Amino acid sequence: MTTIYNVLVRPLVTEKSNRNSSKLGQYAFVVADSATRTQVKDAVETLFDVTVARVNILNAPAKRGRRAKSRRVLVRRPSFKKAIVTLAAGSKSLEIFEGVQ
Repeated sequence: MTTIYNVLVRPLVTEKSNRNSSKLGQYAFVVADSATRTQVKDAVETLFDVTVARVNILNAPAKRGRRAKSRRVLVRRPSFKKAIVTLAAGSKSLEIFEGVQ
């Protein structure tokens, strides 16, 4: 059984998520593979004390890459589940994304 503390794995900080958080009020998280929209919404509202307008969930596929020294060695990065959380218009921003520029 998953609790609200096991639903959110980590925040996803990229250039695109940083732009979306400052302009649109959208925050990206890596979530557990078994997480649903309602579980993500409940977890964000409980942990950060904000109001969530909508939650979009997508599965990011696994990617293959190569090692730098030996171009023949293939490396496979695992797939993960990503949630993009849009906050309501009157909600404050999340403090874990405050220091990211």
